Amino acid sequence: MSEVVLPDYIQFLQQKENYPHPAEDVTLVQTHISFVLLAGDSVYKWKKPVDFGFLNFSTLVKRKYYCEQELELNRRLCPDLYEEVVTLNVEGDSFSLNGSGEVVEYGIKMSRMPEERMMGKMMTDHKVTRGHIDAIIDQLVPFYGSAAGDAAIMEFGTASSVAVNVLENFEQTESFVGQGAITQEQFEMISAYSKEFLSHEDRFQARIDAGNIRDCHGDMHSANICLTDPVSIFDCIEFNERFRYTDVAADVAFLAMDLDFHGEEELSNYFIKQFVAKSGDDELPVMLNFYKCYRTYVRAKIALFTASDPAVDAAIKEDCIEQARKHFLLAERYASA
Repeated sequence: MSEVVLPDYIQFLQQKENYPHPAEDVTLVQTHISFVLLAGDSVYKWKKPVDFGFLNFSTLVKRKYYCEQELELNRRLCPDLYEEVVTLNVEGDSFSLNGSGEVVEYGIKMSRMPEERMMGKMMTDHKVTRGHIDAIIDQLVPFYGSAAGDAAIMEFGTASSVAVNVLENFEQTESFVGQGAITQEQFEMISAYSKEFLSHEDRFQARIDAGNIRDCHGDMHSANICLTDPVSIFDCIEFNERFRYTDVAADVAFLAMDLDFHGEEELSNYFIKQFVAKSGDDELPVMLNFYKCYRTYVRAKIALFTASDPAVDAAIKEDCIEQARKHFLLAERYASA
């Protein structure tokens, strides 16, 4: 098996002496679109030069723009967490952070959050409580209340607009059917359920009429939440407005689905019940199962994309395929509910 070769600048950033601050332990974490380096008390996030159609980081100009967007948008919920856009510069035959030479990459510098308070870890350890869920809701209700929701944004809530995102998932995963993560039967069941729900245009119009289409977070699951005081909800979608301009129901469904996925169905139900009560969005449950199905399918798709990345090793590939399989099973469950 060939060895995974990382880009030169990532190899440079894996060396602790190349940071302008103490960084005794430097750890690299990869997603399908990012290299994330945990360096001392700081986190540096670099966008991979990928183009998935729905996301395009293929040029330096685009990566700079989306770094700036990421900083601005995430400061809505985490004003102190996102510090600055940083540059990686050529210095002689090497690189430097925020140097004076030619800029070859742009990234985001963040404050590092306590690992033991990350929601994903706490959920694995069965330490997430109703109190934590209440704290999340207390952040979300005013966030959605003040989020932009003009006529242009509302258009993203129509059945036809939502269908663009949902059907795109099926198109982008069709080549994976029968390859170990999803069967043809599952694919057909989930897609048939989603298309049938999308045919009820009145349900989507009712959400628009009630003002529930907002400039949301777009990627709200446990890996993007730290249960500090106050709660940090970070890493929103910056790369494509049509994933962020969405029904509030779609945003909260992501976290509800994630709680289901981790076996915390009681907390998932509590989250929705309390969110509905505190937000006054009594019609949200009508859309919940549909958006849960959509969200778990998205997670499966991303896991497959990550598994297909030549920069990840065999162990990560295997884990991603297994995560995708489990998410497809959950999507099937929602589709047959």
